[in-house]
Amino acid sequence: MRVFVTGATGFIGSAIVQELIAAGHQVLGLARSDAAAKSLIAAGAEVHRGDLEDLESLRSGATRSDGVIHTAFIHDFSKFKANCETDRHAIESLGGALAGSDRPLIVTSGTGLVASGRLAVEDDVPASGPTALPRVASEQAAASAAALGVRASVVRLPPSVHGDGDHGFVPILIGIAREKGVSAYVGDGRNRWPAVHRLDAAHLYRLALEQGSAGARYHAVADEGVRFRDIAGVIGRHLNVPVASVAPAEAANHFGWFAHFATIDNPASSERTRELLGWQPKEPGLTSDLDRPRYFALCSERPGVHRSDVQSIRA
Repeated sequence: MRVFVTGATGFIGSAIVQELIAAGHQVLGLARSDAAAKSLIAAGAEVHRGDLEDLESLRSGATRSDGVIHTAFIHDFSKFKANCETDRHAIESLGGALAGSDRPLIVTSGTGLVASGRLAVEDDVPASGPTALPRVASEQAAASAAALGVRASVVRLPPSVHGDGDHGFVPILIGIAREKGVSAYVGDGRNRWPAVHRLDAAHLYRLALEQGSAGARYHAVADEGVRFRDIAGVIGRHLNVPVASVAPAEAANHFGWFAHFATIDNPASSERTRELLGWQPKEPGLTSDLDRPRYFALCSERPGVHRSDVQSIRA
């Protein structure tokens, strides 16, 4: 297949490009800069210039392809709601270009949209309406595309997508621990993060492209739920700083804007995904992957942590 990939030079997107090419597919990668274009050429992909706000570039890329994998997202949490609407418009444009063709469109979402405090499953539908999380826009747009005769499905990513090159949530935690001199968790630290290695996630995207069904939701989850205090423990040991509990009332003071993610309890299952697509994660789990000096060497020059630092799931 000739596959149009958005976010093709990002942390997950670049792994998807490698996965697709290794499986014999051709890749048309979206590039918004000369550096991104050079990276795609070096990876063996064809370049398509544009960005998420250039809807015509998205339509033309989709039109030229046998399928689309959409991983790009503007990860600036200070403008999160607006960026979610940008994503909605992007997916609508991609879906419109594929309408009536039964060509696959794989849309990226997150397990954090569903079932806080209990095991999230693929059939869970995120809440809609005025109180809904903004990122629900992506899944709504995917459903609209499926109604147009597109084989649109959703891959939900967990809070931690880890592996070499990670610059998302785990490196942010390392930066906070280094800055504060303590690796903290909130309360008893039993809140759980699901997780997946980027290479396992990339493999799932390919399987969803090749075998996925219209309207399906797949969970890219290898670890169903890693306790937050276990993550903090690995970080504390590598940084040689204390590992300590922070009272819930002090979470915002310690973690700043990241407090929401430090307290999220989002265990998630991928049992249905594995049954439907035959996906079997084989890369190291989160704590094993994190328990390497490389993670901390890569994060050694992060004196401050800001909202705009978040680039993990997904682009």
